[in-house]
Amino acid sequence: MRFLSSLAPVALAALTAAHDGPHPPLSDAEILHKAYLSARCANHVGLLNKRRYKRDMVTRTKGNTTVQIQTEAPFYEVIQNDTCVLSPEITAGPYYWPFSQTLRQDITEDQQGLPLWLDIGVIDMATCEPLEGAMVDLWHCNATGSYSSFTKLSPNIAFPELLSEMGKNITDFEVGTTDIHTDSQTWLRGMWPTDKHGMVEMKTIFPGFYTLRAIHIHVQVHTNWTTRRNGTLMFENTVSTGQLYFDEALEGQVMSLEPYSSHTQINRTRNDVDMEFSKGLRNGYNPVVDVVQVDSIDISKGLIGYITIGVDTSAIEDEHWSPS
Repeated sequence: MRFLSSLAPVALAALTAAHDGPHPPLSDAEILHKAYLSARCANHVGLLNKRRYKRDMVTRTKGNTTVQIQTEAPFYEVIQNDTCVLSPEITAGPYYWPFSQTLRQDITEDQQGLPLWLDIGVIDMATCEPLEGAMVDLWHCNATGSYSSFTKLSPNIAFPELLSEMGKNITDFEVGTTDIHTDSQTWLRGMWPTDKHGMVEMKTIFPGFYTLRAIHIHVQVHTNWTTRRNGTLMFENTVSTGQLYFDEALEGQVMSLEPYSSHTQINRTRNDVDMEFSKGLRNGYNPVVDVVQVDSIDISKGLIGYITIGVDTSAIEDEHWSPS
């Protein structure tokens, strides 16, 4: 069991865009084991999604208002490996800050952007059953590429250059001796436990992009978690770390809208050249979210994204976060 006495080793062992993260790279045997588990659970995942997608009228919240949204959700009789996420451990990125990850379902705060409801299912690959009580932890950048808690860091400058401008270097960052968070803002960060059906819904906005990275959402799944009174995690077993992506054609539509279209200082990195995207596709995994429009004609009304995350509960990391 690992106990961390300060936050610096926590956040700064998180990886840079071009470096490995808090989890050591998976061995070939571990990757094959996860691929076997995901294939074994494919039919179970199909049934789970069939139940989810049959709901054609769902109630969702927008700010303080409850609205009913009717959608034609994607439907699969059987979900195979190429149509659901059964995620290997991928980078947590340099912008993870556990003390800004708070217990809530609407993580939007004051951020402007296209409304996005994420309908996430979590399945335990050890049993092929929905995983109840798992904490789903999300964070991502805003419409113009910035992360809360790191708002003074430019989204248009490559991470090694940012460190250099701060008088720091990659080596210090990798060994966990460098604290780079700049503030205590919490927008577009949050977490919520799955229900008895292994389901959780999070409300956010569609992410923007920053230099050298495709559009993505970071996600972790924790079990045996404990929260502080302020709603942040004190202790958990991390069973999955990954990143979620979107279809290129959809991204092109969204990036033509304000405030996304105002981010013109750099070009958007496509999925096919992103340094992390291909890792999420190993052994047939698919980290791309299925998306339907709230209004089939007007995309600006918002999007609903569906994805299933398979986690290997036999492979966990015990961690204890303590403020410095």
